[in-house]
Amino acid sequence: MNTDDINLAYAVRRALNEQLDTLPAPTTARLAAARATALARKKADAPQRAHQPARQGGLFGIQIGALFSGAGLGRIAVAIPLFALVAGLAGVYQHEQKQHIADVAELDAAVLSDELPLTAYLDDGFNAYLASQKRTQ
Repeated sequence: MNTDDINLAYAVRRALNEQLDTLPAPTTARLAAARATALARKKADAPQRAHQPARQGGLFGIQIGALFSGAGLGRIAVAIPLFALVAGLAGVYQHEQKQHIADVAELDAAVLSDELPLTAYLDDGFNAYLASQKRTQ
């Protein structure tokens, strides 16, 4: 069905609902029979659709009951792994930060506890000497 067919169906349904109380009994009986016939002829694989007016409220504009419907479960099925991924990445980041801080603290402790004065580390000749020592090892 295209959009025009759906809009026509909604317009007919709206007009029938507005005049439902004024319709004669034989007409409502014929409409009920026509509906039953249409439902019997409906394809088994075609989904049933019911127009529901948009509702507001709930959690982020989603009704709590909608979370547990078929579409809501799909959203939850996507949101839970996504949340787990973000939490995992945050945990890895925190761990790496703590490891980096521990490494820097260990280096600082080694430099401060060394017998060399701190000015030796600032001397370009000393840096060249250390570089040459690393190459020979």
